Amino acid sequence: MGCGKNENELIMVTEAGFAPYEYYDNGEIVGVDVDIANEIAKEMGKKLVVKDVAFDSIINEVKTGKADFGAAGISYSDERAEEVDFSVNYSVSKQVVIVKENSAITSTKDIDNKKIAVQLGSIADTYVTDNYKNAEIVRQKKYLAAIEDLKSDKVDAVVMDELPAKEIISSNNGLKILEGSLANDSYGMVVKKGNSELLNIINKVLNRLKEEGKIEEFVIKHTS
Repeated sequence: MGCGKNENELIMVTEAGFAPYEYYDNGEIVGVDVDIANEIAKEMGKKLVVKDVAFDSIINEVKTGKADFGAAGISYSDERAEEVDFSVNYSVSKQVVIVKENSAITSTKDIDNKKIAVQLGSIADTYVTDNYKNAEIVRQKKYLAAIEDLKSDKVDAVVMDELPAKEIISSNNGLKILEGSLANDSYGMVVKKGNSELLNIINKVLNRLKEEGKIEEFVIKHTS
């Protein structure tokens, strides 16, 4: 069903810089997606193995069978769906703008001609590229690198997902999230094209967790 290396292992590939979905805690990758993945592995009677790669490598890892499935706040797009199969949506979030507290930018409408940092390959990257033609876009592999750019005045704003943005704001004085959102976003997990057996199991688990309110519990656990 997976990459054929160990039938007792279920390999999830992610980019572990996307709290609360996946992040490092005491050297271990944890988060909402990891909690969900553990439920999937339990359903299959397998041991979960989590592999950390760059966000823009996730699709290829799944396509080439190096991982069984991918999860990292991955938004559905027609382009991605040509390469991998998507699960049902399991989480909805928003793209927001982070600026310094003393920034002259007071509205999400004010960023078009500014220098904006995003995570490479993320929905924020796509959205800013498509909608802010006059902006200078700085693409970083990790969200935290984008935040460091903002703190050191290398960029004017960071566009990213609301939940990790709130996590970042809670531990970084001098930064704020502007009111309003740029785009609403829903996330799915991805499997290799045609791997309907694994996809059906993932969908079954996701639907059960949604019905039980477990995914919301996981989010609260990793943001409190």
